[in-house]
Amino acid sequence: MGLVMQRSLPASRLHSEAIQFRIILAATYPFFLAAAMVQRVLPGQAPRRGLPAVRRSVFGEAKAMAVSAIPFAFMG
Repeated sequence: MGLVMQRSLPASRLHSEAIQFRIILAATYPFFLAAAMVQRVLPGQAPRRGLPAVRRSVFGEAKAMAVSAIPFAFMG
């Protein structure tokens, strides 16, 4: 078996990336909140097969959408 090498980042870089993540989250959250509200108002979308129906609050849904989209800003 091969050894998995992990890149260790300096704590200062991890801290700065965490701050950047929070800033981007704060900046994009209102847009995702609006999108989550629009999704609630529009007539129903069919539930996905095989997945349990999870109903979150509009705020929880907006945060989930933002958190899932933000990593694309850090790809490079």
